[in-house]
Amino acid sequence: MTRTIKTAAANDKAGLTGVLTLAFSTDPMARWSQPDPVKYLENFPALVKAFGGNAFMNGSAYFADGYAGAALWLPPGVGPDEETMIALVERTAPDSIKGDLYGVFEEMDKYHPKEPHWYLPLIGVDPSRQGEGIGAALMKHALNVCDRDGVIAYLESSNPRNVSLYERHGFEVTGEIQVGSSPVMRPMLRKPQ
Repeated sequence: MTRTIKTAAANDKAGLTGVLTLAFSTDPMARWSQPDPVKYLENFPALVKAFGGNAFMNGSAYFADGYAGAALWLPPGVGPDEETMIALVERTAPDSIKGDLYGVFEEMDKYHPKEPHWYLPLIGVDPSRQGEGIGAALMKHALNVCDRDGVIAYLESSNPRNVSLYERHGFEVTGEIQVGSSPVMRPMLRKPQ
């Protein structure tokens, strides 16, 4: 089945944020950092904006099939809004894990490539639509640009179920990040093909 992948416009932000909030509702790292369901629903949209929102300004926020799935890619030289992310952690994360969460951020920074690369902070599919190939279509769409331009791609995954999807698209696990009580996160790198 052919999937229609579109580049998000300003009026698509709510749809993409909504599907990513649904998709990450069972993600180990997202729920470890926001274990209360009400607070998760209140806070995750702000995390989407801080972590991947720069994709909207760079024309690299994509969605499939009427918001059934979304991917926020950050092009070379563009990163998350770290200041806002730190403020979010301070304001919303349980005090008992803040130290571990900052440790996870430090470890993530160690694995993050130093050379120009595309970074995928967030990709997700509506749980009611998972298994239909939507995530694969979103991956392929963006990776075509990486291959065309000869640029590496990078992501981290705390959901073990997603690692095989990324591996099928050429990503390789480069290590494991685990600090204190945090779930295991796997940094993954993909060379252009």
